[in-house]
Amino acid sequence: MDLKTAFLNGDLSEEIFMLPPEDFIEEGNDILLASSDESLLHEAKSFLSMCFEMKDLGEASYVLGIEIHRDREKGLLGLSQKAYIEKVLKRFNMLQSNGAEVPVSKGDKLSKEDCPRNDVERTEMKDKPYASVVGSIMYQSDPGIAHWKAAKKVLRYVQRTKGHMLVYKRTDSLELVGYTYSDFAGCKDTSQSTSSFVFMMGEGAVAWKSAKQPSIATSTMFVEYLRVVMKLLHMPCG
Repeated sequence: MDLKTAFLNGDLSEEIFMLPPEDFIEEGNDILLASSDESLLHEAKSFLSMCFEMKDLGEASYVLGIEIHRDREKGLLGLSQKAYIEKVLKRFNMLQSNGAEVPVSKGDKLSKEDCPRNDVERTEMKDKPYASVVGSIMYQSDPGIAHWKAAKKVLRYVQRTKGHMLVYKRTDSLELVGYTYSDFAGCKDTSQSTSSFVFMMGEGAVAWKSAKQPSIATSTMFVEYLRVVMKLLHMPCG
């Protein structure tokens, strides 16, 4: 439902008095309405509803930029960010770029060694909007050309997969299933490992994260231990 202006229609627990708007007051009939009188309260709500233009917009097709797809016959609900992805690609002049199969290829490792080492390399990066592509949360200080190429590769990957969406299936069992993975000393700069997890419900992802482990693991067993701890600390609840 869409309201042209704010209209609170909740249950009132306190005693509330109100006067009709000036244009609706009949001369000699200035009646105060009290929430303690159910009939008067109902009359007040009906009266106020007439003062606000309401419109039934039907089922939502977009929420916060996410496109909603429904297939009621198959019991499927899809969430797509194609419009947002195309907006990002257009912003960085990559809307017509060729798609990439994967965002990161096996063996790709970025580190501080790839940062500019002289003024010529720094000048080469001045016109590259690397920070804008990666975003402030994933910001890499002093990025080099290798970092910029990796960021563009991610954009080419989302170009190829922009038609993909999160799909949730109607099911009798709301079973929560989790998958985790950890590498071993994946960061070339700190030797820290990276843990990742995804939780599925209704055959669709509901929570996911990939982050560098806070401690340096000295064995693959310790890596797995930290992975389990990370999984438990961030497990969805409710």
